[in-house]
Amino acid sequence: MDNRTLYFGDNLEILRKKVPDESFDLIYLDPPFNSNRNYNVLFKEGLVDSEAQIQAFEDSWQWTQETKQTFDYLVSKTNDGVSNLMLAFEKMIGNNDMLAYLTMMTVRLIELHRVLKKTGSLYLHCDPTASHYLKLVLDVIFGKNNFVNEIIWYYPNKIPDKRKKLFTQSSDRLLFYAKNRGEHIFNLQEEKRENPITVTKMKKVDGKKIYVRGEDGKVILITRDVRIVDDIWRIPMLMGQSERLGYPTQKPEALLERIIKASSSEGDWILDPFCGCGTTVSVAERLNREWVGIDITMLAINLIKKRLKEQFEDKNIKINIDGLPKDLTGAAALAKRDRFEFEYWALSLIDAMPAKSKSEENMRGADKGIDGTLAPIIGFENGREQYGRILVQVKSGGVKRNDIATLKGDIEREKAIGGVFITLEKPTKPMLEEAVLAGDYSVKFFKGEFPKIQILTIEELLHGRKLNIPLWSKPYHKKAKKVEIEENKFQRGLGV
Repeated sequence: MDNRTLYFGDNLEILRKKVPDESFDLIYLDPPFNSNRNYNVLFKEGLVDSEAQIQAFEDSWQWTQETKQTFDYLVSKTNDGVSNLMLAFEKMIGNNDMLAYLTMMTVRLIELHRVLKKTGSLYLHCDPTASHYLKLVLDVIFGKNNFVNEIIWYYPNKIPDKRKKLFTQSSDRLLFYAKNRGEHIFNLQEEKRENPITVTKMKKVDGKKIYVRGEDGKVILITRDVRIVDDIWRIPMLMGQSERLGYPTQKPEALLERIIKASSSEGDWILDPFCGCGTTVSVAERLNREWVGIDITMLAINLIKKRLKEQFEDKNIKINIDGLPKDLTGAAALAKRDRFEFEYWALSLIDAMPAKSKSEENMRGADKGIDGTLAPIIGFENGREQYGRILVQVKSGGVKRNDIATLKGDIEREKAIGGVFITLEKPTKPMLEEAVLAGDYSVKFFKGEFPKIQILTIEELLHGRKLNIPLWSKPYHKKAKKVEIEENKFQRGLGV
């Protein structure tokens, strides 16, 4: 298993097939909370749900035939503790989505326990929707004696909603378990005091420890202007901060920094099996840990790659991507398994942005001809860039001349400057002729012309063929802030 690896695929399958026993010192997971929200939506602006993203959520957390088979496996093929717990859940809550969620989490937590080192720790991030059930699962798998803490992450900047008849939920839970309590790595963490203690006299004793006499005459122990972190973590949630990338469930780096510093050392191995936008692996990289991330969506994998490249551009780190097609056979297999993930993968080959306006009808079958876009610079005015728009269409089979004619019509309707047609199959001669008939376009700052419609095959892209478009393009997500390794700007327990 290589370091700095991102796995694309189902984490259960990857854990079972590719991760040896006792591989990781620390595991952090932030799975969907089963609270009727789609946690695979990657961007609030610029993207909406894709069918593949919805499928990634629903197939995992709804009661299906696959879930029933997994439940039966847990009841019949695991130890008595897991079997009895699952039967008790079934009797108590029935065969519904919550049982599906607990089933799919239980089978994964068994594997995560297996790949954790004897001195390792696991932090499961959840909210009150299912935290009480998940603690029972962890008690059975890890042993109740290996429970360490239930940590409350309190985010004081949550905006209240006065329309709801409840107290504003401003906290999540972190269930902290050790593989073997007492043998696990643990480093006490300190944070700045919000209200430093005023003293009249002090005496330094034993290094950092300072005994002081307060104005009321009582003797107390402090450690300068900091306090030892307890099980309530006051860390703001992301709201327009510089590290926000547009991922709705993105967690602050300060939260992951505290976990990683507390339960690992430099050079240790960190795993995040629900990697999302990559906060865990980004902080692990900054803190000189080895890391592995897993995610089921291509959008997440692509976002993490870009994030790490931008944050650590001076280090020029090499990231291993496992699970992506490497040849035509692999591409065809991905297209057969999930055509939407195939589309996202194909778009990533040319750094295109997935389409903004796929409606629910569009996602579930109707194809409006726009799978993605590119935004090349076409000129400058008053010192500012002017961007054009290039439409991208991806096809995994059944291509014909009319596809190019349709793309031409889309370009005209959308007032785009050009189009790119990516195909798994080889284009026909009439398709190539139709593309040539579309003509060319030019930009102000470059002498020469660019083809109005370009046809590229997956095979050509895998062999390094490049698009013939203006060189500079506008990124489709917010650029990640470069990390200053030498001058660490992330204070203990505090956001940037």
